Amino acid sequence: VLAVPVLFKQALENTEMEEGKSVSLRCELTKADATVVWKKGEATLQASAKYEMKQKGTLAELVIRNAEPEDA
Repeated sequence: VLAVPVLFKQALENTEMEEGKSVSLRCELTKADATVVWKKGEATLQASAKYEMKQKGTLAELVIRNAEPEDA
């Protein structure tokens, strides 16, 4: 059986943020409930008070709370 790769149906877009506010980054995949890993550079982000990861079907979202310039 040949596995079909998961692709981005809608990729992340550049988003402007206001320092101290929350920002939401979203992407859409071609396969529902595929495993999504959010990274900043080489570092994998973990769910915390700062980062919230949500996924429903083909939509994946990362919420960054209290955004800072270092979150770019």
